[in-house]
Amino acid sequence: MNKQPIGVLDSGVGGLTVIKTLLAELPDEDFIYFGDTAHLPYGNKTPEQLMTYARSIMAFFGQFPVKAVVVACGTHSSVTLQHIINDYPIPMLGVVKGAARSAVDATSNQCIGVVATQATVNSGTFTREIKSLRPDCTVVEIACPKFVPLVESGKLDDSDTRQAVHEYIGPLMDQGIDTLVLGCTHYPFLSPVIAEFAGSQVTLIDPSHATVEELKQVLRSQNLARQTNEQPQRQFYVSGNQESFFTVGKLLIGDVIQKVEQVFLD
Repeated sequence: MNKQPIGVLDSGVGGLTVIKTLLAELPDEDFIYFGDTAHLPYGNKTPEQLMTYARSIMAFFGQFPVKAVVVACGTHSSVTLQHIINDYPIPMLGVVKGAARSAVDATSNQCIGVVATQATVNSGTFTREIKSLRPDCTVVEIACPKFVPLVESGKLDDSDTRQAVHEYIGPLMDQGIDTLVLGCTHYPFLSPVIAEFAGSQVTLIDPSHATVEELKQVLRSQNLARQTNEQPQRQFYVSGNQESFFTVGKLLIGDVIQKVEQVFLD
């Protein structure tokens, strides 16, 4: 079973931030990436819609089958994961718990900002996780609906991006945050612009690092880790247009993406 691939899912290219870390930390692992681009963006979807998408993607992964699933999506991690995690016989992990731990470790003044999709903010999952670790923390969550479309169109640093960063991050700075959780996996691709705006006094938390660290521990503890692999397989699938994912994906993580296949979920 340890030779089976790892499944990684997101609404679009955002989960490629996790892939980037995965390639660095677990280079011998095969993986299958699924971007649910037909349903982008996730922030305005209902919990019921998101549950349907999550189960469809898990059914797709079941065809391979995969040995573990990384829910490399802040929205699914916040809204659907807790409801489906016990329905499958493989380890599943999201990006919220690791990001919450990292934020609590990083903050000095116990004032933490979270930027995420509207659906994630509505769920309150980041606030709950952070406060379960540090009840005295003030957590300010804000929805950033413009960020995902900017990343999906490859606009990582232009006037629209800078304006959106100013609009969303400014109010959090006014609240006195010293730590900012990038609670959607798309957002770390905007880190340079966000960091420039927020300044060195604010620590940015990219959930991918803690998530992949947790994945390494899970694979080791369950004897699922691959020791060697001369030709690691990296497969990319989307539910929507494969051309735009291919173009933006290569811009974000380079030649790891050789081809992208479109699949239609039930």
